[in-house]
Amino acid sequence: MVKMPFFGLVLVSSAVWADILDDVHLNVIPRTEAESARIAEVTEPTTDFSGVARFEELSAGAATVRASRTADAFSQASGNMQFEDELTFKVGNGLFRKIWVSAPASTLASDGLGPLFNARSCQRCHIKDGRGHPPESREDSSVSMFLRISISGGYDDKIANIEGYIATLPDPVYGNQLQDFALPGHAAEYELEVTYEEEVIALSDGETVSLRHPTYRAAGLGYGPLHPDAMLSPRVANQMIGLGLLEAVPAADILANADPDDENGDGISGRPNIVWSHEFDRPMLGRFGHKAGNPTIRQQSAAAFAGDIGISSPLFPNGAGECTEAQTSCQDAPHGDGDERVFEVDDEILDLVTFYSRNLAVPARRDANSPEVLRGKQVFYDNGCTACHTPSFVTHRLEDQPEQSLQLIWPYSDMLLHDMGEGLADHRPEARANGREWRTAPLWGIGLTQQVSGHSYFLHDGRARSLLEAVLWHGGEAQAQRDAVIAMPKVDRDALITFLESL
Repeated sequence: MVKMPFFGLVLVSSAVWADILDDVHLNVIPRTEAESARIAEVTEPTTDFSGVARFEELSAGAATVRASRTADAFSQASGNMQFEDELTFKVGNGLFRKIWVSAPASTLASDGLGPLFNARSCQRCHIKDGRGHPPESREDSSVSMFLRISISGGYDDKIANIEGYIATLPDPVYGNQLQDFALPGHAAEYELEVTYEEEVIALSDGETVSLRHPTYRAAGLGYGPLHPDAMLSPRVANQMIGLGLLEAVPAADILANADPDDENGDGISGRPNIVWSHEFDRPMLGRFGHKAGNPTIRQQSAAAFAGDIGISSPLFPNGAGECTEAQTSCQDAPHGDGDERVFEVDDEILDLVTFYSRNLAVPARRDANSPEVLRGKQVFYDNGCTACHTPSFVTHRLEDQPEQSLQLIWPYSDMLLHDMGEGLADHRPEARANGREWRTAPLWGIGLTQQVSGHSYFLHDGRARSLLEAVLWHGGEAQAQRDAVIAMPKVDRDALITFLESL
């Protein structure tokens, strides 16, 4: 792999920098000079909007699948998956959908739930492998949404030598996230309450849009008050498609787009998040989660098992899941690990869930060559949206992942952190991400959200009820683009949304 210097990020040693760039979890075949030159050519943003670019309709390269008209559009395997791997994908799907039960149980392979948890299966949050949503009423479940929690302070000598790292600690009683379900005999940690205030935004041509400003409250606390300095951040579950392809994008190609000091003067200052890898015991580039807080799909999956379901694994071995030492009844409860099982989810199960998550396919574009979509695409590009929503990458050439190997993909994300303004700020840092920064969300498949998930809620907490509302929440580095959308003729604004819906 070609290692590219990036002078905006200051690390203590070149060894740490090399670790971050090396993509150690992938069996990479280095690119030739000719390949690198060709890749640079094919990923250069287009200036021709008279028609669809070559291969643009195949959002995930050869891994793309035909767009289904059903709610299962995000639940298909990579289009280029080998026949002998389809069973592995299906077994992983079964584990992703598996309903966990409390220990002890007659079915040893399924016990270990909780005692505190947010959901009983992965699928309960990532409904139909799509995005979660906030509760729509007091009676509606918040099963696909929760509150992260932390306090300032602490020091981790493994990663604290990275410039910009913001030290945080779990809440001493409630840990890193709040769980709103519990097994019988245990108190749930809280009940999520969300209220909204509406703000009407006037657009050009007499159009108006109402934005809802959320307020979150952790009600009914089961273990006493939160720490007085507790920082809370709402999160809805992300859609699952294309994760393996995002993981296979060379770190050097992502870092090449970073510009933390805005040296090119375009107002965009993307920064990489650098996080600790529990798999490889080293700092790595963060890619997954709303603030790019996890470096690999395997770690993201293990963290969700621990925090969301209360299931131990080789990466997060606590049988009590996310329970803290202060929650003694949770720590002392029966768990699914023991003499017959070291972990509730072992390496084999974690690998199967990782394989499934890695190979959830991206559907092909719809109507990409229609005049309305092409007009919206030009608006998107001319408005500067591609400064963060990078259209395309080419993945690594991989020895043992043919589905993700050397694919031209169109995620429309740079996978970097950007200041999105005070309106979207959660004021809770995560590694190098500060309280105003969020990872650029990939846009592929976004037009199928209603079909798959049964709603059209977007952003990290689902506050936006439409794509237009999501655009209008952009601030900070994207303030100029947001203001331009407000001012542009309605016909262009409508075309922009039509383009987004085609992705």
